Amino acid sequence: MQRPPPEDFSLKETKPHLGGGKVTGDKLTTTYDLVEQMQYLYVRVVKAKDLPGKDLTGSCDPYVEVKLGNYRGTTRHFEKKSNPEWNQVFAFSKDRVQASYLEATVKDKDLVKDDLIGRVVFDLNEIPKRVPPDSPLAPQWYRLEDGKGQKVKGELMLAVWFGTQADEAFPEAWHSDAATVSGTDALANIRSKVYLSPKLWYLRVNVIEAQDLIPSDNGRYPEVFVKVIMGNQALRTRVSQSRSINPMWNEDLMFVVAEPFEEPLILSVEDRVAPNKDEVLGRCAVPLQYLDKRFDYRPVNSRWFNLEKHVIMEGGEKKEIKFASKIHMRICLEGGYHVLDESTHYSSDLRPTAKQLWKPNIGVLELGVLNATGLMPMKAKDGGRGTTDAYCVAKYGQKWIRTRTIIDSFTPRWNEQYTWEVFDPCTVVTVGVFDNCHLHGGDKNNGGGKDSRIGKVRIRLSTLEADRVYTHSYPLLVLHPNGVKKMGEIHLAVRFTCSSLLNMMYMYSLPLLPKMHYLHPLTVSQLDNLRHQATQIVSTRLTRAEPPLRKEVVEYMLDVGSHMWSMRRSKANFFRIMGVLSGIIAVGKWFEQICVWKNPITTVLIHILFIILVVYPELILPTIFLYLFLIGVWYYRWRPRHPPHMDTRLSHADSAHPDELDEEFDTFPTSRPSDIVRMRYDRLRSIAGRIQTVVGDLATQGERFQSLLSWRDPRATALFVLFCLIAAVVLYVTPFQVVAFLIGLYVLRHPRLRYKLPSVPLNFFRRLPARTDCML
Repeated sequence: MQRPPPEDFSLKETKPHLGGGKVTGDKLTTTYDLVEQMQYLYVRVVKAKDLPGKDLTGSCDPYVEVKLGNYRGTTRHFEKKSNPEWNQVFAFSKDRVQASYLEATVKDKDLVKDDLIGRVVFDLNEIPKRVPPDSPLAPQWYRLEDGKGQKVKGELMLAVWFGTQADEAFPEAWHSDAATVSGTDALANIRSKVYLSPKLWYLRVNVIEAQDLIPSDNGRYPEVFVKVIMGNQALRTRVSQSRSINPMWNEDLMFVVAEPFEEPLILSVEDRVAPNKDEVLGRCAVPLQYLDKRFDYRPVNSRWFNLEKHVIMEGGEKKEIKFASKIHMRICLEGGYHVLDESTHYSSDLRPTAKQLWKPNIGVLELGVLNATGLMPMKAKDGGRGTTDAYCVAKYGQKWIRTRTIIDSFTPRWNEQYTWEVFDPCTVVTVGVFDNCHLHGGDKNNGGGKDSRIGKVRIRLSTLEADRVYTHSYPLLVLHPNGVKKMGEIHLAVRFTCSSLLNMMYMYSLPLLPKMHYLHPLTVSQLDNLRHQATQIVSTRLTRAEPPLRKEVVEYMLDVGSHMWSMRRSKANFFRIMGVLSGIIAVGKWFEQICVWKNPITTVLIHILFIILVVYPELILPTIFLYLFLIGVWYYRWRPRHPPHMDTRLSHADSAHPDELDEEFDTFPTSRPSDIVRMRYDRLRSIAGRIQTVVGDLATQGERFQSLLSWRDPRATALFVLFCLIAAVVLYVTPFQVVAFLIGLYVLRHPRLRYKLPSVPLNFFRRLPARTDCML
């Protein structure tokens, strides 16, 4: 039986018909030019007047039904109103038009059957076309007709036109693609939206000292520490070394906060009276709105804050102590740092928080989300039929975009275009595809209604040529517990336009992060904790938007779980290191072949080059840089012409063992049975043992270097010191060129003059003592 061919995970270049125009070189002829044009029939229902009533009061409950073939959309209805105003827009895809006439029917809502008030009929051949930037089409009054074409009382104000997805009415319109969706919340969940991440600040709390604390037990030395709470974040200082009522700490605590500042900073000074019992000696709340904001490391004025203490009386009442203890702190909002909510390896924004420190933009990023093909069924519908309701999310900088949801389609066409300002070329735009599970109140069989991930694409801007349109179909790859799986392909058009080539080149000489990260760096553990808090704040704020950008979507886009242990990722990183070192290893093997005269002609040429460089040492550096220049020019012919994409072989996703994938998808702490955990622990111990051996060998070599002059082995040190004295005298009286010439000839000597035994310096070095004999 023949094995099936491996699944195609490669990147494919495409040639779509963008913008309805033709590509001229790398430029396009229209403004909305990175997507394919999609024609829509727009119907704007504005209002009605003088509608007849059906009851004794002469009023009605009107709504409008817009019908085109098998598609129909309805406005909201008003109770007892003869002059309603709706101002709703309906969009029907021209590709799905199955009729020659458009009907707009005004009906009176009833419990049993809705009554017809009147209608307006349009011939599709008579409907005008509108192309932005034309002004919007003015709505007109139309007299209502009955079913027989007779005029009836009442008029309806409408505007009907053919347009494209570039129309300003497109984002808020009801779409015929969503004809199966009902409910205001569900309709809001399928529309395209633009979101902005909250503005994040680092909050630095420098706890200096406290004075006049009042512990409950005066007969013991208090063990005092300060607990600081900011929203869901809680940190504490160490216990003060000065065990008195005037303790000192001088310790920094860092938090992440977001504008608008809604919650105050809560501080409590506590005394550890027992191993698991802490007594509150005082509290204070500090509003963030009035704190100092600094953009560099200039000192901020410290302040004394009163600590409030409430004592519970016998009746349960709280009594405030009049005498106030005080705490001395220096609190400020740090605007000179960039708050990291993404991994630094693929950050989309590197600017500091303070807008005053931003530099002008260097270009514009334009992204066209065209379509997807071959999507997998993500959920069951209508008796087990597989379906997918796909939408895209893209993030760059503080701006998130969400395309509209295409209902029940494995080949959705979005054709939406978005733009971002670019401040640094060494940044990454991330595009994710998700399945919308909130159209019918959520899918209980799909993780409690969470939107399922279909795949993700990252594009680094520095790998793109300026002003060139890249149109590619990217594979959507997702790692599952049973292996990597291709969920489909997404078709994107990307263009990076540079406003100033000189400014962009200058960016490569600047630090990647703002200068505060280098002048006063944060520790690795602080950055990990702060990044976790930042992602939690961003996901919480975006979840509160309408429609919400859900937590699972934000966390997937920000790679929240990328720091967790993974055997597969560890193997991939090891082989990445080996790939980096392979060039050095190849040069070493080549030099070894030169030394053993494997190719005598090449070895003779190297001898000649060596003699020239010894005689003219000023040519050494120019020769090296000229050689690198020639290599770069030679490789220009094979430069990458496509953006990078997810590589399953580099990630070792296609060769990972099932148990390794199961371990990667395990929760933290683990939820697996004890025998599986024991097996994985033993496997980790064996790997750690090999790493331990390598680290020990490296330490041994380093200690041997130290023992050259430490007199740990007095005979070896005496020999080395005597050799250094003789070498100093010889090198002083012998020209350097002669020494270099002799060393070069010795290294490149013919194999007949070589011995298979190790050299004398290597034998001497291996005999030096190390501290391994002192290890337990």
